[in-house]
Amino acid sequence: MLSLPPTVKIYVASGAVDLRKGFDGLAAVTREVIRGDPLSGHLFCFINRRRDRAKILVWDRSGYWLFYKRLEVGRFHLPKEPVAGARHIELEATELALLLEGIDLTGARRRPRWEPLVA
Repeated sequence: MLSLPPTVKIYVASGAVDLRKGFDGLAAVTREVIRGDPLSGHLFCFINRRRDRAKILVWDRSGYWLFYKRLEVGRFHLPKEPVAGARHIELEATELALLLEGIDLTGARRRPRWEPLVA
């Protein structure tokens, strides 16, 4: 399971991305497609056309990290569709972890979150 601070956002490009790109190529895709700052410390996830490989680009204080995952069986399924006109979706860390395991979350429903009673 990924352990990320709550301030870190996770963006997934909704369209297919050429995963032959390296650090600088994916940083350019982050700027152009996701319209995000690759130096922000947020996670930017990209999936290939066959949807069996994914790369995650993240910046820390000393440089880029690039995580690469290939599914031997199955495909990655985005848990929700992007808003009309958007070219990316934002996920929570738990959704990303399940996505990277190849689990299809399209029919899953989240339980209502607990909120304290207001006195």
